[in-house]
Amino acid sequence: MEQLNQSKDIKFLLFVLVSVIYVATVLGNLVIVVTVFYIPNLNTPMYFLLGNLSFVDMILASLVSPKIIVNFVKKHKTISFTECFTQIFLLHLLGGVEMVLLVSMAYDRYVAIRKPLHYMTIMNKKVCILLIVTSWFLGLLHSGLQIPFVVNLPFCGSNVVDSIFCDLPLVAKLACIDTYIVQIVIVANSGMISLSCFIILLISYSLILITIRNHSPTGQSKAHSTLSAHITVVILSFGPCIFIYIWPFSNHSVDKFLAVFYTVITPILNPIIYTLNKEIKNAMKRFRISINSIKAKKMLFML
Repeated sequence: MEQLNQSKDIKFLLFVLVSVIYVATVLGNLVIVVTVFYIPNLNTPMYFLLGNLSFVDMILASLVSPKIIVNFVKKHKTISFTECFTQIFLLHLLGGVEMVLLVSMAYDRYVAIRKPLHYMTIMNKKVCILLIVTSWFLGLLHSGLQIPFVVNLPFCGSNVVDSIFCDLPLVAKLACIDTYIVQIVIVANSGMISLSCFIILLISYSLILITIRNHSPTGQSKAHSTLSAHITVVILSFGPCIFIYIWPFSNHSVDKFLAVFYTVITPILNPIIYTLNKEIKNAMKRFRISINSIKAKKMLFML
């Protein structure tokens, strides 16, 4: 399959831009993961879930961005059948995991604000681990149920995927037979799941915002700050998915932009948004101090 960018004017600026964004995404999410699991003060359910979300985003970015970067310098932009469907499987697996993690984070905030006295009892370590395992299981189920409908389709002619990565709607469109049933499956699975989770999240955060109206001004400020970060990530993560999969066979150029946004830009949102959080900032400072202290001790030992 010939893939992705068909433009002959491969610009160095785009190569540098995507490369910088990718490196920043990996390093930024890696810093969050290490900070969350290294600093004792962040050993809470909310940051445990955030650390896992950053890990997923780091892998998600690594599935597409390196291929885009390589294609900027390659004359023939191709991808094998096996690599294409592996990419589809992993993208939907990680996409499903991310959706469930965002729902889990909303549930965590709901419990923290609606039932603060019972928070640590409800959101104990076993529950947190169960939420992570459930997110990977549902992500696997989400991806595994769709792939068989497309992988066995007969393909013929010029198999050109007009996007930056392989995805179900675009690959199904290349089949030599009518794919109406496949289109229904894609809408029912990816489209409706994205839309349903998004609506559930909006309802959850609306209930939380109603609850915190009765809190003290200080508590309201802190809750609003945390919830604003969550809601921003939810909207920017679910928006492109809903548009792409509710209308899976549209040919609008906006689809390409949303595909780039979801796979290249969205994974860097966690480092940008959550590092503005005061607790994360303080934790990163302590982490840097610890690293510098270890380096200083090593230097003294060597001397």
